[in-house]
Amino acid sequence: MNVLLEAASQVFSREGMSATTNRIAERAGVSVGTLYQYFPNKETLLHALAERHVIAAGDRLQRVFDQLRAERPPFDETVRTMLATLVDLHSDRPGLHRIMHRLAPRTPSDIEALQALEDRIAEEIAFHLKRCDRGGDDVELTAQTIVATVDAQLHRVMTQHGFTSDDLVTMVMTLAGPPR
Repeated sequence: MNVLLEAASQVFSREGMSATTNRIAERAGVSVGTLYQYFPNKETLLHALAERHVIAAGDRLQRVFDQLRAERPPFDETVRTMLATLVDLHSDRPGLHRIMHRLAPRTPSDIEALQALEDRIAEEIAFHLKRCDRGGDDVELTAQTIVATVDAQLHRVMTQHGFTSDDLVTMVMTLAGPPR
């Protein structure tokens, strides 16, 4: 099944939603019948890729969060580390990420998983805003605003126009405000 998912990832990244199950099966080196044993259509493949991405992103971010809490670097370094990780999670196949964000079918449990990841990121940002005495009077709202801003940039702007975390760092630092 991993071979099918990797092939789907490559084909969706290259062809977008014009990708077909025939091309995905061909890329995986299997018959289309074999593909259909696991995935009844390309939408279920896309859904499986999106699920896999959310799980992998959560695991990788948790390792970064644990490291940042242990090391407690200055706020600007904390932001750079978080954003570099988020950009890296989306830079390998930007076309695929754009499609997953816009089109991957989402069940209620998928929406809950994605919301839990976003909430976890916001909690971590709020922790560091408080730790570094930033974020204004409502640190949680500032953290949620940062998450929404970064999400829009990652999935709507940067997947179409290239990846750099420098612009994101500037935006986040502006939203976080100066130390009090």
